[in-house]
Amino acid sequence: MNKLSIKQLSTLSAILGVLLGVLTLIPFVGQLAFIILMCFAAVIVIWFMLKVELIEIKTNKQSIVAGAIVGFISFIAFCVMYLPLVYVLSRVFNLYSWYGVSVFLSVGSFGIIILLVLFMALLSAVINAFTGFLTYYGLEFLKNIDNENK
Repeated sequence: MNKLSIKQLSTLSAILGVLLGVLTLIPFVGQLAFIILMCFAAVIVIWFMLKVELIEIKTNKQSIVAGAIVGFISFIAFCVMYLPLVYVLSRVFNLYSWYGVSVFLSVGSFGIIILLVLFMALLSAVINAFTGFLTYYGLEFLKNIDNENK
């Protein structure tokens, strides 16, 4: 992968993270949006980039690296959007989407919050690296089936 494709991958990941950060505030959609962020962000971004031919993935290693980049950057962008919104909603309007998050934001120090965000971003990177790997194999499998039919 070249620098341009990594920049495009990072930009699309950040956009997806911000979008899911806003969607997670909705009470009944929040859990689904968070699961999509943690597990399926790489699937969405890699599939989209392959369909519009912005990226070409030739090896397993490239799919794993792309999935890890998507997972890490999308979670950081998610936290940049989600955590301030939760803080504002809990302090100003006294609304709680997830009560535990707002309590942790009010009690935890800035360093602990940053550390937790980084550890969760690493967890998201690992999970999305695996799903990026599965996406690559799934698309290659479908491509081989299509080639056999022709």
